[in-house]
This record gives sequence, structure tokens and C-alpha cells, in this order.
Amino acid sequence: MRTAQLADGTCLVRFVDRSEARAAEQMRVDFVANASHELRTPLATLIGYTETLREQDEHIDPPTRERFLSVVHDEARRMQRVVEDLISLSRIEAEKFTAPTEAVALEPLIEGALDSARRMADERGSEFARVIDPELPRIAADAGQIHQLLDNLITNALRYGEPGTPVTIAARCEGAMVHLSVADQGEGIAPEHVARVTERFYRVDTSRSRSLGGTGLGLSIVKHIVERHRGRLSIDSQVGKGTMIHVLLPVAVS
Repeated sequence: MRTAQLADGTCLVRFVDRSEARAAEQMRVDFVANASHELRTPLATLIGYTETLREQDEHIDPPTRERFLSVVHDEARRMQRVVEDLISLSRIEAEKFTAPTEAVALEPLIEGALDSARRMADERGSEFARVIDPELPRIAADAGQIHQLLDNLITNALRYGEPGTPVTIAARCEGAMVHLSVADQGEGIAPEHVARVTERFYRVDTSRSRSLGGTGLGLSIVKHIVERHRGRLSIDSQVGKGTMIHVLLPVAVS
């Protein structure tokens, strides 16, 4: 708030709403802090285990050495996934002002993403259920980014769904949009968390997400891809029943 006395004796009061700028600055600060934490934690583990291997090599039996090397490998891969996701986010944001216009068939991308996730599904004892409109029109899209979106949604559904339960992928036409949905049968997300799960590094259950291999960036990447495609993203979730994520993408202009 600023005030100024005018010549006629009246007082001019000027209000400036800085809430958006403050929120953006807070998001930047949080992002730097979270990114630093996500990289610092596995780095500390890597340093600790490699120092032990180097300094106590003669006293470490082969099974213990193999276990230590396995931890080093897993933590290095975790860091790699975080860095790759950060690079993806940066690339998507750089392209956000250019809406994709290529006419892309969605069903082959869905099948490709399901094939990529088959091993994970087998490990968790889960099956895929497809409900895809055979007359599905092509969408205006970047095929690579839509594959990435599908990969993140399907992987998340497998990761947070209960082992042995199916993951349902559906796609149908709704006017000028194609409605894509991915549903799991898991713990679900409490209402107070739903609005924040697309934030970078936001996790409902930090320890569980890390143990399952999540980077905390998957849904943020999905959100940015949907925004770049001028689509819409929504999340329906019930605690104890599961989560369904809806994505609306524009149909390609003939």
C-alpha cells in the first residue's frame, strides 16, 4: 500500500496485489530446496558406501561388497532419474508457447506405453484393462511428449495401486477433445493433497514414494505437457479405493 497527498487536500491510496509474485518466488525457493535435497540425499549415501568400500576393502566379504555396490548403483540411478525429469520439465516449459499441431494417433502410443510398463506390471502382479473407442480421432500433439505423459501416468498407477489389482486405461471422444483416463485401485489421495500432487517434488507419503522409486516430478511433467497441448487435467481420488486421472486433449484439425 502506498499513499500520496494530492494538491486539493485529498489522499490517494494505491494498493498493489503482490500475492502472485510472492507465490512464484516461494515456488522458486521451494524448488531449489527440494531439488537440492533430492540430489543431496543419494549423494550422501554414495559417498558413505564408496568410502567404506575404499577404506575397508580387505575386510569386506563378497556378499557385503555386492550389497554395497547394489546400493551405490540404485542411488546413482535415482539421481539420474531426477536429473532426466528436471531436463524434461525444462524442455517442456521452453516449448509451452508453441502448441503442437501434428495429427497423432493416440491408441498406438497407449499400446507402446503399456508394452514399456509390462515388466513392472508383471512384478506387481497387475493386469491392464483397456477401454478404447475404436473410432478414436487423432489428436493435435507432440507424440514424444504424449508417450512420456502416458508412461508417467501408467507407471504411477502401477506404483501406487495395490499389487495384484488392475490398472484401467480408457480413451473416448468428447466433442472437440479426446478424454484419456488412467485409474488404479490403491490407497487413494486425501482431498487436502489432491490440489498439490502436481507440484514439483510434492509427495503425499515421502518415505513410500522414495521406496517405490518415485522422483516426485511425474505428475508435474504430466501437468506441463497437458498445458502445452492446451488440454485439461483433473484428478478424482477416494481414500482406500484408488485414483483416476483425467486428461483432455484437443482433436487434430482435419
